[in-house]
Amino acid sequence: MNAKVNITNRAGASFPVRRMNFNFENVSEYWMSGSAGLTHFMTALSALFPAGEKFFIDSVRAVRQHPAIKDNEALQKEISAFIGQEAMHTQEHVGFNASAQKYGHDVAALEAKTDTVIQSFRKIFAKLAKPAGITQEMIDLTATTALEHFTATIASELLRNPHIQELMSDETMATMWAWHAIEENEHKAVAYDVFEGVFGRGLKAYALRTISLSLAMVILFITQSYFLARLLREDKQLNIESLKDIYTYAYSPSKGIITGMGKEMLAYFKPGFHPNDLDTVGLLANWKAKLGF
Repeated sequence: MNAKVNITNRAGASFPVRRMNFNFENVSEYWMSGSAGLTHFMTALSALFPAGEKFFIDSVRAVRQHPAIKDNEALQKEISAFIGQEAMHTQEHVGFNASAQKYGHDVAALEAKTDTVIQSFRKIFAKLAKPAGITQEMIDLTATTALEHFTATIASELLRNPHIQELMSDETMATMWAWHAIEENEHKAVAYDVFEGVFGRGLKAYALRTISLSLAMVILFITQSYFLARLLREDKQLNIESLKDIYTYAYSPSKGIITGMGKEMLAYFKPGFHPNDLDTVGLLANWKAKLGF
């Protein structure tokens, strides 16, 4: 493993905060099986994380002292560990994105564009929802809860799908994505528990979270697809070979990471849903043993 694992703070939570400190210096330009299409697909995804993870942290922090949850000691410990893990994810994706930048791929511009997209849409939705008594904090937390479901779902698919794992031929990158996937599932219920603690389980809360997921997925798909097309075009790799690789990896019915997420994504629309309904305990135990956590 090209990283020294250091557990810096458990915060008394049910999961630890791991400081990984990956070294991306020797990561090749097309680190995913030598494919420009696959590598740029993952880089386009990685470009979303620095601003996205910061948004998640800020959204949860903004409500952690809400009267409904501020005295919930167990949840407060989970929040602290959630913030710690997300901060580490930001740090490592910034490091990887910088390593892609050195090959001439302008990931920094995509990171800035992600922040612009987040800030623009959160303000638009808050303005539209204000007449219904929905505050900016409600919009932000609801979006975070929805997007955390997406990240946990794509993470569990990555950990389950051997085709995806075989394509991650660079050890550093394979470990980085597996570590991130493990932690997304470790803390997958935190934002949801904060949301339920603050807004309850009524019809309004259900409508908020399901509408938010639907809108968030459209925005996410468009943004990541734009980033991918831009990376491919600027690299002069927008061709049939790259598009074929991307289709097989992401969207093919039998192997695709996105198509494989369908059942778990739809579970979010079930009344009474909770992230822990999707059991990943055994999956995580196997992967943590494999990585030596």
